[in-house]
Amino acid sequence: MTDSQTPPASGRRSAAAGQNPGVIATGDRARIDQRNLVLPADALRAAVSDEAVARLNNLPTPDSQVFKGRDDALDFLDALPSTGTGIVAQSVRGMGGIGKSTLVLHHARSHLNAERGPVWWIDASSAAAITTDLAALATALNPVHAALPLDEAAKWALAWLQGHTGWLLVLDNAEEPADLRPYLGRLSTGQVLVTTRRDLAWQDLGASLRLDTLTPAASLAVLQEITGRHTDIAALDSLADELGYLPLALQQAGAYLAQTRSSTETYLSELRADPAGVLAATPPGDPQQRTIAQLWSVTLSTLHTTNPHAVQLLRILACYAPDPLPRHILTTSLHTPRAVDHALGILAAYSMITLTDTTVTLHRLVQTVVRTATPAAIPQPQRKGLRRLLHRSQPTAPPHPSRTALALVHAAMPPGSPGDVSTWPAWQNLLPHIQATSTHQQSTRDTTELASLLRRTAFYLWARGQAAQALPLEERALQLTETALGPNHPDTVTCLGNLAETLSALGRHTDALPLKERALQVAETALGPNHPTTATCLGNLAATYSALGRHADALPLKERALRTTETALGPNHPDTATCLGNLAETLSALGRHTDALPLKERALQVAETALGPNHPDTATCLNNLASTYNALGRHTDALPLQKQALDITETALGPDHPDTATCLNNLAATYSALGRHTDALPLKERALQVAETALGPDHPDTATCLNNLASTYNALGRHTDALPLQKQALHITETTLGPDHPTTAMCLNNLAETLSALGRHTDALPLKERALRTTETALGPNHPDTATCLNNLASTYSDLGRHTDALPLQKQALHITETTLGPNHPTTALRLGNLASIYSDLGRHTDALPLQERALRITETALGPDHPDTALRLGNLASTYSDLGRHTDALPLQERALQITETTLGPDHPTTALRLGNLANIREVLTSSEGELSP
Repeated sequence: MTDSQTPPASGRRSAAAGQNPGVIATGDRARIDQRNLVLPADALRAAVSDEAVARLNNLPTPDSQVFKGRDDALDFLDALPSTGTGIVAQSVRGMGGIGKSTLVLHHARSHLNAERGPVWWIDASSAAAITTDLAALATALNPVHAALPLDEAAKWALAWLQGHTGWLLVLDNAEEPADLRPYLGRLSTGQVLVTTRRDLAWQDLGASLRLDTLTPAASLAVLQEITGRHTDIAALDSLADELGYLPLALQQAGAYLAQTRSSTETYLSELRADPAGVLAATPPGDPQQRTIAQLWSVTLSTLHTTNPHAVQLLRILACYAPDPLPRHILTTSLHTPRAVDHALGILAAYSMITLTDTTVTLHRLVQTVVRTATPAAIPQPQRKGLRRLLHRSQPTAPPHPSRTALALVHAAMPPGSPGDVSTWPAWQNLLPHIQATSTHQQSTRDTTELASLLRRTAFYLWARGQAAQALPLEERALQLTETALGPNHPDTVTCLGNLAETLSALGRHTDALPLKERALQVAETALGPNHPTTATCLGNLAATYSALGRHADALPLKERALRTTETALGPNHPDTATCLGNLAETLSALGRHTDALPLKERALQVAETALGPNHPDTATCLNNLASTYNALGRHTDALPLQKQALDITETALGPDHPDTATCLNNLAATYSALGRHTDALPLKERALQVAETALGPDHPDTATCLNNLASTYNALGRHTDALPLQKQALHITETTLGPDHPTTAMCLNNLAETLSALGRHTDALPLKERALRTTETALGPNHPDTATCLNNLASTYSDLGRHTDALPLQKQALHITETTLGPNHPTTALRLGNLASIYSDLGRHTDALPLQERALRITETALGPDHPDTALRLGNLASTYSDLGRHTDALPLQERALQITETTLGPDHPTTALRLGNLANIREVLTSSEGELSP
C-alpha cells in the first residue's frame, strides 16, 4: 500500500522517498560512501575570535632579520589598497635569490602588526599546493573544515575571503599562470600579492614590482649587520661586488662568515678560486638554509628537460660578462634567429636573464653556476698521420659553448680600423664580453681566432689611450700566435710589433726595443730583406731608437726603410710618402731641418698625387711640412699650410674628429710663434672641446690639449687660469699612463713652470725634482729629455738664487746634449746659452762669453743667419758684452737681432718690443758714456 505522503516517482530509474533519512542511489553498480563525524559540543566554535581574526597568520620565519635597501619597494607595497572591493592583485617579480619573498614577508608582517589580518602565506608553486594552503586557512578559521575534502575546504576559504575585507593573501613562488587563474579574478576584497620568478603575461595582475639587485651601499650594510664587522669596509665591499649585490648570496656569505668566524679576505679568495663550491656551502649548523647553487640548479634541471635550446643559449651567455650584451650578437647562436628569440623568451620567463629589445644581461652568479654545470670541452686528438681508408664518417661533436661565444663576438667586431672613432661605441659595448670570453675559453681549436680578437681589441684600447689595459691582451695574443703558427710566422711579426708599440705607449722603450729587433729579424727571415713588411719593421725599430734619444742609430734604418719601400712599391706609393716623412723627422731631431725640408716637400707631392689633394693623409703631410717651416723660423710660410690642413681634415673627417683637434692645435701653435696668442686661444679651446667629446675627458690626448691651452693662457699672462688646467692634465696622465711615464714628467715640468710664473718657486722645486727622477728612470740618465729636466731644475735653482746648485746641473745637461745630439745641434746651442746665463748670474762674465759666442755660431750654421733663434743668440751675446762693459761691441748685435726679429716675427710681435727695449738701453748707455767723456 502506498503512503499518501510519499511523492510519486516517474521516469526511468527514478526513486521516491518519504521519511528515509539515508541516501538513495540509482544506476548500475552505484556505490554510497557515507560518513558520520562526531564532534564535541564546542567544536563548531571558530578557532579564533572575531577580534583575533585580524592577527591570524601562518607567516614563515624570515631567513635573516637583516633587511636593507628595499625602502622604496616597501613604500610601494604599503601604498597598495587593502580594503574595499575591486582591488587588483599585485605581483613582485625577479630572478631567484633577488629577495622577492623576503620583501613581501616584511610587508606582510607590517600588515599584520597593523591588525589588518588574517595574513595567509600560500605556496603557489603548484595548483595542489594552493589548494592545500587555502584548506589550511579554512581549518584555522574553523576546525570543522578539517573533515572536508581539501578542495571543499579551499572553496570555503575562498568564499570567506570574498565576504570579508582587509586581509592579505601571499601567493609565493608562483610558477604557472593557470594555477592562479581560478582565484585572482575572484579575490578582490583584500590584498593579494604574488611573488614569481616567471616573467610571463599574468592576467588579472596590476603593475608588477620588479626587483633588481641591491645598491653597493645597501649590500655593504647587509654584510655588516649579519657579520657584525662594521670596520671591515674594503673587504666587505669587494665581497659584495663579487657576489653581484644579490640579496640571497649576501645573506649566505654573511651567515657563513658569522658562523665560521673566518676572514672576509679568505672567503673572497675561496669564492674566486672555487665559486661553485662556495655558493653551494651552507653555514655550519644550518643545513636547511637555501643556497644560490641549489636555487638555480632546480631551474636549470627543468630547462634542460623542457627547453634544451634555452640551456644551450644560457651556457653561451655564461661565457660573456655580466654586462648588457648586444642582442644582435646572438642571432646565429642557434639554428635560426626565431629559435634564438624563443630561447631568450624562455630564459626571460624564468627570470634567468634580463631581456630588452636590444640587450641581454645574465647575473654574474648565474653565470658561475651555469659554467660550473657545463661539461668541459673535449680535447681534440692529435693526428699522428694520415689514414689511408675511412670506413665511416665520424660524427662531429658540437662546439663547446665557450667556442661558440668566441666565434659570435669575433663576428661582431666592427669592420675597419679599431682606431676609427666612429667604431668606438660598438667596441666599448663589446669590450667586457671580449675580455670575459677570452678568460673562459676552453676550446683548444683555432686559437688564431682568439689571437685575432685580442689583437684588434688591444688596438682599440691603445687608440683610446688605455695602453695599460691593452698590454695583457697583446701579450696573450703573441703567446697564442707563436704556439699556433710558430715563432717565425709573419703573424708573429705583427704581434711582436703591436706589443712593442703598446710598451712604447707606456714609456717602456727599453722593453720594446728587443721585441722590435726580433720582429725585424723574423720579417727578414720569413719575407726577405726587401719586403714592405720588413720596411715597416725597420721604421718601427727606428722609432724606438728615436724615443730612446738614439737618433743617429735611427737614421740608417729609416734610410733603408725608404729604399726598400721605393723599390717594392714604387716612388709614388703612399707608403713611400710615409717613409719620407719619417726620415725627415729623424733629420729634424738631429737638428738638420734644411735636409728634412726637401723630403717633406716630396712626401706632400707624392701624397697629393697618389691620394688626392683632399685626403686626410695629404693634410698630415701639409702639417709635417709646416712643422719644418716653423723649425726654420718660417712661421709665415707654415701658416697657410696649416690652414689648408685644417680645412681638408674638417671636410674629410668632420669638425669633431680627433685629427681636427690636432690640426687646430698645430695652427694655434704657429699663431703663438707669431705672437698672435689671442688668435691661438679660441683654436686651442675648440681643440680641447673636440678631444673631450671624441676621446673622452680622461684620454692622454685630452691632457695634451689641456697643456696646450694652459701654455696660451701663460703666454697671455693668465697664469691663474693655466694652473688648474695643468693640474688636471697631470692627473689624467698619471691615471692613464702611470706616475713613472715620461709624459707624466713633462706634465710635472709644465705645472712647475706655471707655479714659477706665479712666483711660487718653492712649490715648483719638488715637481721638477720628481720630473727629473721619473725621466732618468724611464729613459735613462743620458737621454735628451733627461737633459731637459736637468735644465729645468737648474732654472728653478736660479730663480731661488741657488746659482751654485744650478751650475753642475747645467753642465751635465750640456754634456748629455752634446753626446746624444751632437756638438752642432740647435739644442746644444740652447744649453750653452743657459750655462752662460748662470755664469753671468755668478758674475763670471768672462766664462760666459765663449759659450755665448759658440752658441751663436752653432745656431747660425744649423738654422741660418735669419732665424729667430739666431736673433736670440745675438741678443744674449750682446748682453754679455754689455756685462763686460763692451757696449760698442753689443750695439751691432742688438741692431741685427732687432732686424731679424722684425722680419721673421713682424713689427708688432712681443719679442720685437723686447729687442727694441734692449737696443734702446744700449744706446742710452752709450749716449751717457759719450756725455761723460765730452769736455
